[in-house]
Amino acid sequence: METQHFDVMIVGAGLSGIGAAYHLQKQSPGKSYVILEGREAIGGTWDLFRYPGIRSDSDMFTLGYSFKPWTEQKAIADGPSIRNYVNETARENDIDEHIRFKHQVKRAAWSSQDERWMIEAEHDGALKRFTAKFVLMCAGYYRYDKGYLPDWKGVESYKGAFFHAQHWPEGLDYTGKRVVVIGSGATAVTLVPSMADKAAHVTMLQRSPTYMVSMPAEDKLANWARRNLPAGLAYDLTRFRKIILQQIFFRLARSRPEKTKERLLGLIREQLPDFDLDTHFTPPYNPWEQRLCLVPDNDMFAALRSGKASIATDHIESFTEKGLKLRSGRELEADIIVAATGLNLQMLGGAELSVDGQKVEVGNTHAYKGTMLSGVPNLAFVFGYTNASWTLRADLISEYVCRLINYLSDYGLASATPRFDLSDAEERPFADFSSGYFQRATNLLPKQTTRAPWKQNQSYAHDLMDLRYGLVEDGVLEFKKAKPAQGAEAAPARDSALVS
Repeated sequence: METQHFDVMIVGAGLSGIGAAYHLQKQSPGKSYVILEGREAIGGTWDLFRYPGIRSDSDMFTLGYSFKPWTEQKAIADGPSIRNYVNETARENDIDEHIRFKHQVKRAAWSSQDERWMIEAEHDGALKRFTAKFVLMCAGYYRYDKGYLPDWKGVESYKGAFFHAQHWPEGLDYTGKRVVVIGSGATAVTLVPSMADKAAHVTMLQRSPTYMVSMPAEDKLANWARRNLPAGLAYDLTRFRKIILQQIFFRLARSRPEKTKERLLGLIREQLPDFDLDTHFTPPYNPWEQRLCLVPDNDMFAALRSGKASIATDHIESFTEKGLKLRSGRELEADIIVAATGLNLQMLGGAELSVDGQKVEVGNTHAYKGTMLSGVPNLAFVFGYTNASWTLRADLISEYVCRLINYLSDYGLASATPRFDLSDAEERPFADFSSGYFQRATNLLPKQTTRAPWKQNQSYAHDLMDLRYGLVEDGVLEFKKAKPAQGAEAAPARDSALVS
């Protein structure tokens, strides 16, 4: 089997992977790289999800790249616009020439003897083999092939159309149909107002509510800045403003949950004065213990006021031929039932990982700076913020990885391995979120602690200082000298205190 070698392998050609390639080209221009993408297209989530109304749940000034200004009028962008933005970034920077589509990474094995990763990817039913000095996983955090479906009774008896929103049927006509959307998260809150105009009626069926907050789809101040200031300056100022506001709101929500709860419900009450907010809009947890649902231009509330949509807060007893039987005894008849019930989490795109022949169980590792795994050399993964835009942290992680790769080259080093040695550390879950999809996958995610660099701060300001400006050689990374190149005189390594 032919084996191709690259300095860096990026896994995934979505928002994170294309951004990582840009940073690598800019900061480590001499490094060869390839992007392995399991699907047939660029865009990741923004190409996979095709349900009505698919949009960002963060503003595009922070979900967009730091290096490429978002220039469209809407700050809360639809899925096709985001997909075009990612594709445009790849084309403008010739990143698309480095992508191998339909290459699903199955396993990655590190060899200390060979000082490199051996990666196997499936392509059209055959295995392709690659080697790389460094691997950057940008494959997201959930399974693309299967959304989460609870084990409901009687599903087989239902005679209507039933599917998960992650796998929306192409060409589905729901005009004049009775629709039930099961769920209360971002997908459900997007689907309900988007389908309400054409459907006969749309019901959002939720077990428990989610906190919602409305925001204008267009940012008037940002659009003013774009018209009156240089494009780069306008984007940077808007981005900075959005980051500060996001962080302030999150910290206030965590420190003053009752006041935040009161304010959020007060805003909804202004839109829905006659609704039972206690039942349908008051979650059993505090704000930002799960991600808030964004409601652009109050579209969800407008759909409820119009009578074209409604909310049912109840539990499913079973499916029936005509719809759903609820625990309260009520029956919901539906022509179409959409499960907006969340994601199945997985790490590293589902790839098997091993180091010197020993399988790595990611759930037994600790996350170094939230981007590397204890005991695993020369591998990083992108995992964005749960309390802000994903790309804010993805950009910082890519910058850090480039700094580390350059450091290895500059000092003649073969590898960098985070070594966890905190015997008295207080362990915590990787994500401090009570959302069901995180709770179901606790054993799949690495652990964190209460002490740096094994702590997830969920703070852009902290990560900016740590990932962009912090020392690479911090006493926790273990470095190994590279072996002399065969047939050539090895360049002398510069002094490094932690090289062994």
